[in-house]
Amino acid sequence: MSGQSRPASTGDNRLQLPEQDQESSRVKQFSPGHVRKLGLTRKQRERRYFKDDENPEEKARRHKEQELKPLYKELLYTIAHTMGKPAATEAFTDEQLRQYIREAFTMTESEHSDLLERAKSTEPPVYCLMVTVKEAKGILGKDVSGFSDPYCLLTILEDEETNQTHRSRVKPSKHVVKDTASRDKFYQTDVKKQTLNPIWNQTFILEFGNLAGASFHLEMWDKDEEVPFTQKLEEFKTNLTNIKRMIKEAKKEKGTDDFLGNIILKLQDLHCAEDNWYELQPRTETYPDRGQCHLNLKFIHKARDGTLSAGRNAYTNYSGILQQFVHAYITKEQSSAPWKGALCGEAQTLLELYATQNDLSPFLQDLAKWVAYSKLYQSLEVDSSVLLQQVTSIEYHWHQQQLPYQQKQELGDSLHDFLQYGLCLVAKYRDIFPATSSATPKLRALLRILVQICKTQAFQKLNPAQFELHDELCDAIQTGTQEWFTIQKGLHQPMTKDLSEIISALSRLIQEVQKDVKNNKEVWNRVFVSVVQLDVFTIVYHRLDSLLAKELRETLSMMEGQIEQPLANSLFPVYLSLQAIHKDKAFLQKRGLLELTNFHESFREALPYWLNQAFSTTQDRVERAVQVDELQPLQSGAVPIKHSSSAVDLVACIQPICQLWEQLSWPDPEEAFMLMVKITEDVCKIVVNYCHILKERVRVLSENCDPGTAINMLCVVVNDLEHLRSVLTRLPTQLNWAGLRDRTQSVIGDSQFQNTLPSQLQQSQGILGREIRSALDTLGRKLNTDIEAHVRSMSTRRRLPSKSKEDAAAPLMRYLEQELQYMNENLVQENFNCLLTPLWNNSVKFLYQVATQHPQQDGLMVFCQRLLYTLQCLEQCFYAEGNGLALSSLHSADYNILKAHLTHNSLSNRELVQKFYDRKVKEQNVYSGEKYGAVTLLTSYKRSDQRLRVEVLNAVNLLPMDSNGFSDPFVQLCLEPNHIFPEVEPRCTQIKDCDLNPLFDEAFEFMVSLEQCKAEGACLVVTVLDHDTLRADDFEGEAFLGLRAIPGVGGGIEDEAINSQLDTTPAQIRLPLMHPKPNEDSILRLLESRKGERETQAFVKKRRQREKQSQEGIQP
Repeated sequence: MSGQSRPASTGDNRLQLPEQDQESSRVKQFSPGHVRKLGLTRKQRERRYFKDDENPEEKARRHKEQELKPLYKELLYTIAHTMGKPAATEAFTDEQLRQYIREAFTMTESEHSDLLERAKSTEPPVYCLMVTVKEAKGILGKDVSGFSDPYCLLTILEDEETNQTHRSRVKPSKHVVKDTASRDKFYQTDVKKQTLNPIWNQTFILEFGNLAGASFHLEMWDKDEEVPFTQKLEEFKTNLTNIKRMIKEAKKEKGTDDFLGNIILKLQDLHCAEDNWYELQPRTETYPDRGQCHLNLKFIHKARDGTLSAGRNAYTNYSGILQQFVHAYITKEQSSAPWKGALCGEAQTLLELYATQNDLSPFLQDLAKWVAYSKLYQSLEVDSSVLLQQVTSIEYHWHQQQLPYQQKQELGDSLHDFLQYGLCLVAKYRDIFPATSSATPKLRALLRILVQICKTQAFQKLNPAQFELHDELCDAIQTGTQEWFTIQKGLHQPMTKDLSEIISALSRLIQEVQKDVKNNKEVWNRVFVSVVQLDVFTIVYHRLDSLLAKELRETLSMMEGQIEQPLANSLFPVYLSLQAIHKDKAFLQKRGLLELTNFHESFREALPYWLNQAFSTTQDRVERAVQVDELQPLQSGAVPIKHSSSAVDLVACIQPICQLWEQLSWPDPEEAFMLMVKITEDVCKIVVNYCHILKERVRVLSENCDPGTAINMLCVVVNDLEHLRSVLTRLPTQLNWAGLRDRTQSVIGDSQFQNTLPSQLQQSQGILGREIRSALDTLGRKLNTDIEAHVRSMSTRRRLPSKSKEDAAAPLMRYLEQELQYMNENLVQENFNCLLTPLWNNSVKFLYQVATQHPQQDGLMVFCQRLLYTLQCLEQCFYAEGNGLALSSLHSADYNILKAHLTHNSLSNRELVQKFYDRKVKEQNVYSGEKYGAVTLLTSYKRSDQRLRVEVLNAVNLLPMDSNGFSDPFVQLCLEPNHIFPEVEPRCTQIKDCDLNPLFDEAFEFMVSLEQCKAEGACLVVTVLDHDTLRADDFEGEAFLGLRAIPGVGGGIEDEAINSQLDTTPAQIRLPLMHPKPNEDSILRLLESRKGERETQAFVKKRRQREKQSQEGIQP
């Protein structure tokens, strides 16, 4: 065996390949430019054996002979001389590995046998274990200072040598390595002074013959040197704590090293390569914990047979083997998914064995993988993580080790070529990475790889020329956009020179551009911005803007003066596509002058044709919709649709006209205002025309149908018009008049704006309103006629005693319930309410006419009772529990007059008399002033005795009735109505002569029940008279006091028990005197018209007499 030490500081020597040493020293004098040329020349020289025009079979045969078979022999040689265990968890036999490479290299049985024999006949290599002693930690301190001066001894002992060593010893010894036969059998590291954690990083190559039975030995020693006596004496004085150790040192032989620990490893138990911390083992149990040592172990070959692959170095062979294994794996899998760098276990094992045996550094292995995978990326789909991992590994190793010159050039060329290939892919990103969820991640991955390559120190050192990825990507995108546009233009070339065909081709081209702009904005721009901070949307938009503007100018210049309706129609899609593209300028990060900014000016000549097309198309659709409309509600049920199909169609037909405004988005404010005027005018024309043709449709359908069906259709027409009116109401919002007013404020005055657009809309709404009212009037006239007939029929039944008021009103109510229910179901709420109001007013009018035209004869009261009941039923019907007309609308002035009239005429004579006195009491309560004087009373009612006590105190400010300027007053008290108090006689006070302010102070008691006092209209009539001897007494005035207001009468049931036990305190009240107004009381007139009851006629006569005595109507 022979050995060699390799300090870590010169570790780059292990990367230097023997075949390159002279060349690398020669090319160092060249400039970087020459280096690049050399790399290209080398690549061309490697391909000199293959001719482009060579037969494929001959080419494959030559490739097999010159490329594959040498690699095959190398692998057979590697398998035959395997050392150590592979890192793979699955173990493979030599036969399994040979079978795998035979399949991977597609070798026949005869070829395999032949190559296997050649491999066996070659010279075997020298087996070596490369050991790197890196460092140790926690070792023993053997010196007096507490530290050690450690060094390591390394060797490999085989079984025979080990046995001889043990037999030669008389007693066990620590010196295993030192006891070996010769000095060249072991290797020693440097001595590290005064440390417990030494660092060596020294490499040694240890040769051995047979793996079985061989073991690796490492001993760590503390180096001791002879120390002068004076130095030891000084240490003794200054370090008394280590006396024991110093005594031990004194006993020891001079120059004897101290044992620190050892490591023994059987070679057959090791892996191909290991990098671990190992425990230092003791020889005795004195100090069992002796620290750890960090070792890197690798089995390598020396003097491999050079005839296996003549002229090739290990790196080149490794790269070829890797590429062949990858190709074999992908061919066998045949998967559509991207390759993620996976290889079978046999391939991984063989690659590890070959790299280890040939001492290929991890840097060279990663370089080979990068070159292979980056080339594979250009032909197959490779997962980006595979390339990113290799780029990251290369960057890591670049700072740790140094590559040989040739591999540097290969790495630089590979990185540069991949960047160029990546930029080509970026230029064609539309085709290679379409805007789909599966393709965009691949674009993101490619950009990440490009960014990572440009960031690496390897690329920056090996490509000294300035390479800005951002600028290169911009150039690639612009070039790719130009090429894409040219291709699209070629695909959409017009087939003929016809103008319509030319416009159609331009429209298709612009639509493709529109899709591309959208995809760039929504998909691709996110990818570029997130990875390389590149706004690809802005780059593409500016480029396409310039290209489209040029194409648009060239095409439209051919059509000047030739615009007609068909040609204008074909231009509209072009305008819409350009409009959509132009709106996307809002997303530009860098604003600049765009060539398509005023593109709308090129379409000004076609604008009137577009408006005319929209109007005529809508008009035709509306006419067809009305022609097929059967004027039936579209849907009934919980959410009914009460208008017909034509109303829905009309709204749908108008919608495109409104959308035209949004689509045009005309930028010029003044022209936009004129455009809005035209669109609004067209919509109003269509609405008015719809009203006319709908009326004609009703007339045609009503000719041969019954009245009920005609009314049904009329209801639907009213709903259609109301629906249309609501659509017109929303038109300003739909067309965004407010936004237009803000835009035109500087060029169009607010007054002009209001006088133009709103006036157009109001005029159309007025027409709709008149048509709706006309239809409702038609419905109302039919209902009014039927209601009047039912009301008048009630007057013919007044003499039929079998007919009650309920029976008399039943036919009218059944008719109204049926008709109004139908109207409510078939009319929208607004129109139904509009129908109810005139219908109610007319019903009140009919009832009043019938009630007032009835002859004054017997049966009037019964008839009025029927009418009053009918009025109450109508009120409930039209109110509909709050769902119909409001009470404020129902209780009109005519209603109040009618109700009062019917109420009075429905009462009996006695009820009317009670009503009369009740009205008088209310009049007394609100009467103010003492024009005719006043009288003061003190009243109370004692429930226990049922006794009403009235005390007349005085009267004041009476009118002088005599010629002497005075009066002779007295007060008359009378309980009315007479039919409630038939047995109660009137009472009078004494007469006070010649006194206008008499003091009476007289008390009167009336025996009346509480029920009598609480009866409706029960009151005390206080009459003041002037006594005359020779003629009738003069009337001074009268007052009315309701008995319910007297203390003791009012109150509920709970008050009766209290009032029956306690006397009620009398209440004093001052009553102004009143004079009745002649012939103004309707009750008196009604009672006067009724003949036959003497009691009633006597009451009327008495009241008329009072009216004659009244001075209310006399002018002063």
